[in-house]
Amino acid sequence: MKKIEKREKQLAMKPNLSHLFSGLAGGLLVLGASYLLPAKSSVQAVEIKTETVAQLPKESPKEQLPKAQEELGQLAHNMGGARAPIDFSAAAEKVMPAVVNVTSISRFKPRSRREEVYMELFGRPRDNQSTGSGVIIGKQGYIVTNNHVIEGATEIEVTLYDKRKYKAELVGTDPSTDLAVLKIKAPNLPSVELSNSDETKIGEWVLAVGNPFDLNFTVTAGIVSAKGRNINILGNRKASIESFIQTDAAVNPGNSGGALVNAEGKLVGINTAIATPTGTYAGYSFAVPINLVKKVVGDLMEYGEVHRAYLGVMIMDVDSDFAKQEGLFVSQGVFVSELIDGGAAKDAGIKKGDVIVGIDGQNVRSVNELQEKVGSRDPGDTVRVKVKRGKKELVLNMKLKE
Repeated sequence: MKKIEKREKQLAMKPNLSHLFSGLAGGLLVLGASYLLPAKSSVQAVEIKTETVAQLPKESPKEQLPKAQEELGQLAHNMGGARAPIDFSAAAEKVMPAVVNVTSISRFKPRSRREEVYMELFGRPRDNQSTGSGVIIGKQGYIVTNNHVIEGATEIEVTLYDKRKYKAELVGTDPSTDLAVLKIKAPNLPSVELSNSDETKIGEWVLAVGNPFDLNFTVTAGIVSAKGRNINILGNRKASIESFIQTDAAVNPGNSGGALVNAEGKLVGINTAIATPTGTYAGYSFAVPINLVKKVVGDLMEYGEVHRAYLGVMIMDVDSDFAKQEGLFVSQGVFVSELIDGGAAKDAGIKKGDVIVGIDGQNVRSVNELQEKVGSRDPGDTVRVKVKRGKKELVLNMKLKE
């Protein structure tokens, strides 16, 4: 976030020399319990217990109220927010003004004189137009969305919550994470507060805000169902990183690029895909975690491209079968099968056969999680890597390389 704020200040002092783009090519990628009366013997036990309680001094209603409020507050905290999750209005009101509708237009361009003549005789083909969502992340007019929302677009138009419309400039894209950054020139822009997705917990309440089926600024609720999901939607793109936050909040075509926020209205991720046999919501949606978004967006704003950090290793997931086969003393983590000469891992002292189980105090259980945590760092950053080497556990300092 510091990188984003720093870049905003730098750009605020520079004239804007970029030309405008617009459009969209893409759409979504995959996009009370009740109790029965107990037996008689149980009732008798309760009667005996009641006699003992009756001897204790009774609390007045005023004395009971603070305890009840404290217990209710703790319950709300455990369920993902500072207030009871039955009312998400405060979080929705906080984030909705920072969510935008992204309209992408792809205009047909003749590739030869023959095509030009054909168009003169029979007319120009209709423009392709589709919509998605985006999130304002800075006062300077920066908007994050999905790469597939604007891929191939010749024009991009952004509609704000207050219905103002602006042509958007394409700042940069990162197909390996399916993220893109746009910029508009507009006064008095709201922006959303960013969270730390490493602290997001499974079971925590979240809201998805976007524009499904052109139903602008729709809010749906659900919980975080899983973290570190790889659903193989980015294909064989170079250095692709898939470590999605999975949620059951309803997400549909048009939600791509929209906000996933926690119960406090802080941005947790960017909604990107759904797993479905029908093309519409079927209970599983996926968002790019905000810590990875911060890194990608910061680089695109500063350099126009992403400078990615690498470990310099060949790796694979560890499970109980693999651990038994290799004689490992851990049943999950990331197995180092090969080291690249001159790579960060080899320089740090990691050896072939080590199992990486943590980065900077965060547990690492899979290749997806490791890629996310390394992908959110910059080349030159030093991280503390926890590895299992036989029965020993080591912590090594590693300086990441590009």
